[in-house]
Amino acid sequence: MTCADDRFDTPPPMPAWITAARGNSLEEAAFFSGAALGHLHQVMIRPEMPRALIRARLALRAAEASVAASGRAERAAELRDALHLLRPGDLPGPAGETYQMWRRAVERPLSAKALARALPGVAPDRIGAGLEAGPGAPVHRAAGVLEGALAETPHAVGAALILADAALARALGWDHLFPLLAVGLKRADLRKRGDDLRLACHRALLASAGEAAPLSTDLARRTAHLTAVAPKLRAKAAGQAVEMFLSLDAVAPTALPLPDRAARRLCDRLVALNAIRELTGRDTFRLYGV
Repeated sequence: MTCADDRFDTPPPMPAWITAARGNSLEEAAFFSGAALGHLHQVMIRPEMPRALIRARLALRAAEASVAASGRAERAAELRDALHLLRPGDLPGPAGETYQMWRRAVERPLSAKALARALPGVAPDRIGAGLEAGPGAPVHRAAGVLEGALAETPHAVGAALILADAALARALGWDHLFPLLAVGLKRADLRKRGDDLRLACHRALLASAGEAAPLSTDLARRTAHLTAVAPKLRAKAAGQAVEMFLSLDAVAPTALPLPDRAARRLCDRLVALNAIRELTGRDTFRLYGV
């Protein structure tokens, strides 16, 4: 580790009494999921947290889960390729479209307009109803939005999960959608209704918050190192390139604001400095990320 990493102020981990919990009843599950969300909130408000990057990484996880719940087999690597290796005029395919929806949903501050951009096939009144789900506990409101969306369009799993996570974020007072329910819910959970679905949502949040908190800490440590080594870079527009790595899940060298050869050299330099990783394991058509 570099001295920059050694100086990173690591947040306390989620207490074991939360991570080991399950919640056998709706009341117990609500208590534990609330504790997990409270811990995650305290981690995420720390100034060193790269919130855009965290949301982008979780958007990939949410897209992977949404695609699996729809009965498709694409995993994270295929989803990345579906978007980053698109040629002009090509379509990303069903799985790629799901990933594209999640990426757009987390990019901008939460609003009906931003969700309409992410979900062009969803009626504005459905989006509005999701964001203004009425009184009640946040998780119960989100579960109601999910149940209603799936009842209306059973096969639009990705859109329903985005609406549910948006309703949760709005109810919690967060300014961006943070993919949590989609990451934690299982395919069988999406067939549940009423209190069974609410219980599944609480358990999903307990699991996903427990995953998101250490992920956030790890990404904060990695971005602190990237920021520390950035002054060593001599390439023109290196600062812009670093900003892309600090906010995007994955970046193709061709997307960087540099000539192709310079972009590849910059990526190789950052890998050598342990500031980014090559994500594909390929010799060509490589993708890089923190």
